[in-house]
Amino acid sequence: MSNFCLFNFLIFNHRNVSCVSFFNYRSIYFLINIYSDLSQVALNYLKDTEASISNALIMTGDFNIKNSLWDSNFPYHFIHSDLLMDVVDSMNLELSKSTNQVSTRYSDNQQDSNLVIDLIFLKPNSSEYNKNSIYPDW
Repeated sequence: MSNFCLFNFLIFNHRNVSCVSFFNYRSIYFLINIYSDLSQVALNYLKDTEASISNALIMTGDFNIKNSLWDSNFPYHFIHSDLLMDVVDSMNLELSKSTNQVSTRYSDNQQDSNLVIDLIFLKPNSSEYNKNSIYPDW
Protein backbone atom coordinates (compact mmCIF):
# COMPACT_ATOMS: atom_id res chain seq x y z
CA MET A 1 0.00 0.00 0.00
CA SER A 2 1.34 3.45 -0.91
CA ASN A 3 1.53 6.49 1.33
CA PHE A 4 0.82 9.87 -0.23
CA CYS A 5 2.12 13.22 0.92
CA LEU A 6 0.94 16.35 -0.87
CA PHE A 7 2.72 19.69 -0.60
CA ASN A 8 3.56 22.45 -3.05
CA PHE A 9 1.94 20.40 -5.84
CA LEU A 10 4.34 17.52 -5.26
CA ILE A 11 3.08 14.08 -4.33
CA PHE A 12 5.31 11.48 -2.72
CA ASN A 13 4.05 8.08 -3.64
CA HIS A 14 6.33 5.55 -2.01
CA ARG A 15 5.37 2.70 0.29
CA ASN A 16 8.40 3.29 2.56
CA VAL A 17 7.90 7.04 3.02
CA SER A 18 5.15 7.96 5.48
CA CYS A 19 4.29 11.60 5.78
CA VAL A 20 1.88 13.36 8.14
CA SER A 21 1.00 16.93 7.34
CA PHE A 22 -0.75 19.53 9.44
CA PHE A 23 -1.62 23.21 9.21
CA ASN A 24 -0.70 25.81 11.77
CA TYR A 25 -1.56 29.47 11.14
CA ARG A 26 -1.87 29.01 7.36
CA SER A 27 1.43 27.14 7.13
CA ILE A 28 1.76 23.45 6.41
CA TYR A 29 4.30 21.28 8.23
CA PHE A 30 5.41 17.68 7.81
CA LEU A 31 6.45 14.76 9.98
CA ILE A 32 8.25 12.16 7.89
CA ASN A 33 9.10 8.55 8.69
CA ILE A 34 11.26 6.49 6.36
CA TYR A 35 12.22 2.88 6.05
CA SER A 36 15.12 2.52 3.67
CA ASP A 37 16.21 -0.99 2.79
CA LEU A 38 19.85 -1.99 2.25
CA SER A 39 19.62 -0.74 -1.36
CA GLN A 40 18.41 2.67 -0.11
CA VAL A 41 15.37 2.64 -2.40
CA ALA A 42 13.40 5.17 -0.33
CA LEU A 43 16.32 7.59 -0.02
CA ASN A 44 17.03 7.35 -3.74
CA TYR A 45 13.36 8.07 -4.37
CA LEU A 46 13.49 11.20 -2.19
CA LYS A 47 16.72 12.35 -3.78
CA ASP A 48 15.38 11.77 -7.31
CA THR A 49 12.28 13.87 -6.62
CA GLU A 50 14.62 16.79 -5.96
CA ALA A 51 12.07 18.30 -3.62
CA SER A 52 13.00 21.07 -1.28
CA ILE A 53 11.00 20.36 1.86
CA SER A 54 11.92 23.31 4.02
CA ASN A 55 8.82 22.86 6.19
CA ALA A 56 9.61 19.38 7.52
CA LEU A 57 9.83 19.47 11.32
CA ILE A 58 11.17 15.98 11.89
CA MET A 59 12.36 13.01 9.88
CA THR A 60 12.86 9.69 11.60
CA GLY A 61 13.30 6.17 10.47
CA ASP A 62 15.25 3.03 9.97
CA PHE A 63 17.85 4.03 7.40
CA ASN A 64 19.94 0.83 7.38
CA ILE A 65 23.16 2.82 7.16
CA LYS A 66 26.05 2.13 9.45
CA ASN A 67 28.44 5.06 9.72
CA SER A 68 31.07 6.53 11.99
CA LEU A 69 29.19 9.86 11.91
CA TRP A 70 26.56 8.50 14.31
CA ASP A 71 28.11 5.30 15.64
CA SER A 72 31.51 5.75 17.26
CA ASN A 73 31.88 1.94 17.42
CA PHE A 74 31.75 1.70 13.63
CA PRO A 75 35.03 2.76 11.97
CA TYR A 76 33.84 3.46 8.40
CA HIS A 77 32.00 6.01 6.30
CA PHE A 78 29.76 4.73 3.50
CA ILE A 79 28.50 6.48 0.37
CA HIS A 80 24.89 5.83 1.46
CA SER A 81 25.50 8.27 4.31
CA ASP A 82 26.17 10.99 1.75
CA LEU A 83 22.84 10.23 0.09
CA LEU A 84 21.07 10.44 3.44
CA MET A 85 22.75 13.72 4.31
CA ASP A 86 21.83 15.19 0.89
CA VAL A 87 18.18 14.40 1.58
CA VAL A 88 18.43 15.75 5.14
CA ASP A 89 20.12 18.96 3.95
CA SER A 90 17.38 19.51 1.37
CA MET A 91 14.89 19.53 4.25
CA ASN A 92 17.00 21.90 6.38
CA LEU A 93 17.24 19.28 9.13
CA GLU A 94 20.19 18.03 11.16
CA LEU A 95 20.96 14.84 13.04
CA SER A 96 19.73 15.14 16.61
CA LYS A 97 21.80 13.28 19.17
CA SER A 98 20.22 11.75 22.23
CA THR A 99 21.11 12.90 25.71
CA ASN A 100 22.08 9.34 26.58
CA GLN A 101 24.40 7.83 23.98
CA VAL A 102 23.07 4.30 23.58
CA SER A 103 22.46 2.14 20.56
CA THR A 104 19.12 2.77 18.90
CA ARG A 105 18.88 -0.64 17.27
CA TYR A 106 19.23 -4.00 18.92
CA SER A 107 19.67 -7.13 16.87
CA ASP A 108 17.40 -10.11 17.44
CA ASN A 109 20.26 -12.35 16.40
CA GLN A 110 22.92 -12.87 19.09
CA GLN A 111 25.58 -13.28 16.37
CA ASP A 112 25.00 -9.77 14.96
CA SER A 113 26.26 -6.62 16.59
CA ASN A 114 23.89 -3.87 17.67
CA LEU A 115 23.71 -1.07 15.11
CA VAL A 116 22.87 2.59 15.30
CA ILE A 117 20.66 2.97 12.25
CA ASP A 118 17.43 4.40 13.65
CA LEU A 119 18.01 8.14 13.51
CA ILE A 120 16.16 11.38 14.28
CA PHE A 121 16.61 14.56 12.24
CA LEU A 122 15.18 17.85 13.51
CA LYS A 123 15.35 21.55 12.81
CA PRO A 124 18.49 22.75 14.63
CA ASN A 125 16.54 25.63 16.21
CA SER A 126 13.94 23.22 17.63
CA SER A 127 13.59 23.19 21.41
CA GLU A 128 13.94 19.36 21.26
CA TYR A 129 17.14 19.37 19.19
CA ASN A 130 19.78 17.22 20.95
CA LYS A 131 17.43 16.75 23.91
CA ASN A 132 15.78 13.45 23.04
CA SER A 133 16.39 10.36 25.15
CA ILE A 134 16.45 6.71 24.19
CA TYR A 135 15.16 4.08 26.61
CA PRO A 136 16.53 0.72 25.44
CA ASP A 137 14.70 -1.23 28.17
CA TRP A 138 11.34 0.04 26.94
